[in-house]
Amino acid sequence: MLEVPKYEFWFAVGSQHLYGEETLKEVAEDAKKIADGLNKNGNLPYKIVFKQVLTTADEITKFMKEANYEDKVAGVITWMHTFSPAKNWIRGTKLLQKPLLHFATQYLDYIPYDTIDFDYMNLNQSAHGDREYGYINARLQMHNKIIYGHWQDPKVMKQIADWEDVAVAYDESFNLKVCRFGDTMRDVAVTEGDKVQAQIQLGWTVDYYGVGDLVDEMAKVKEAEIDDEYADLKSRYIMVQGSMDEAAYEKTVRYQLRQYIAMKRFLERGGYTAVTSNFEDLHGLEQLQGLSAQLLMRDGYGFAGEGDWKTAALLRTIKIMTHNQKTAFMEDYTLDLRPGHQAILGSHMLEVDPSIASEKPRVEVHPLDIGGKADPARLVFSGSEGDAIDVTLADFRNNFKLVTYAVDAHKAEKETPHLPVAKQLWTPKVGLENGSKQWIQAGGGHHTVFSFAATEEQITDLATLYGVDLCSIN
Repeated sequence: MLEVPKYEFWFAVGSQHLYGEETLKEVAEDAKKIADGLNKNGNLPYKIVFKQVLTTADEITKFMKEANYEDKVAGVITWMHTFSPAKNWIRGTKLLQKPLLHFATQYLDYIPYDTIDFDYMNLNQSAHGDREYGYINARLQMHNKIIYGHWQDPKVMKQIADWEDVAVAYDESFNLKVCRFGDTMRDVAVTEGDKVQAQIQLGWTVDYYGVGDLVDEMAKVKEAEIDDEYADLKSRYIMVQGSMDEAAYEKTVRYQLRQYIAMKRFLERGGYTAVTSNFEDLHGLEQLQGLSAQLLMRDGYGFAGEGDWKTAALLRTIKIMTHNQKTAFMEDYTLDLRPGHQAILGSHMLEVDPSIASEKPRVEVHPLDIGGKADPARLVFSGSEGDAIDVTLADFRNNFKLVTYAVDAHKAEKETPHLPVAKQLWTPKVGLENGSKQWIQAGGGHHTVFSFAATEEQITDLATLYGVDLCSIN
């Protein structure tokens, strides 16, 4: 399984010296308690580290420089406990190159009417301190995240946790490398894109390799390695031989495992965490990637067919965001247009991530009328029920655009005995006609990332950090 580094988030609190040292000491104590409370009770994916109370422009600038320098820091969280003159924050905030969360909160969640005095008012000024600070962030066009509410509110804690996941996914984008075996599918538009601009704006490095490089790597895989993977496959999934001869079935499955081992080794050696292939470029391969690609996605790698490096990288990014939970490469395939049944049936020939399966997947071998190669093994299963999102990335040359909508996900209404693939049924929450028309008008493609774990708010936050356009259909 691909691992993500143990990031942390630095927490700094704004104040000034106007109210004396005792007030600053109490500000620091309150901030420490908030950080400790969030770490203990917030179910946060990454630790919050309280650093200091910042009162001068020099302190703030030094803090932001240090946050930029520390690789383990995924982002900065700020809070204005007392009134912090925002001009002090200009230089440091302009230098910050990592995600910024403005946490507009208050130490107490109530007004102590019986005891409130000027000392309390001097200390608890976030009601206007946060507005002063928010103004300068807006003036600087920081596009930072703002979370508002009491730090012990479970809804607020969940918002912080979700934002942490987005911030880490954003930071990891600048380490993300996509390996392309072959080029994009001929004559297809949406799989194209500006790889240089993607590296500048999104952080993604996209490299090309010939299919022969994969074929060479496959020749180095030992039979004993395949034996181990075959045993693991049998322990996880249902092996369905069907009408095939046992030896032929095993040979076909083992070929996919050879591909899987070779691709994973190639990716690990090059530091790649996403990969694409193209059924029009299979020279030297006996089978199109099926089971092999599914196992890579199970392990957390991004993947997309037809050379679609944008979707492969987006899948990896959202897998980081969701801790590889119920997030899959998907494609709009065919429609049910009957009243009361309106839905999209999604799949992608062979390569759908088993993380969205509602049942134990079956390892099956069937013909594939595409690619002109031998019958490939694949995992066959039905998708899940529940709330999900579907998202794609399009390149419009003047900018990238994320297109997304929320969906009601369902299992297929019936089995598909003549279509032995992984499949997922869904309907846009705004309705099939409305959602599809807006998707098409926005230029959204047919390759997507389908996730039960990510939220539309997280996609919005990701678009903000990337500086890309967003079409959220709702």
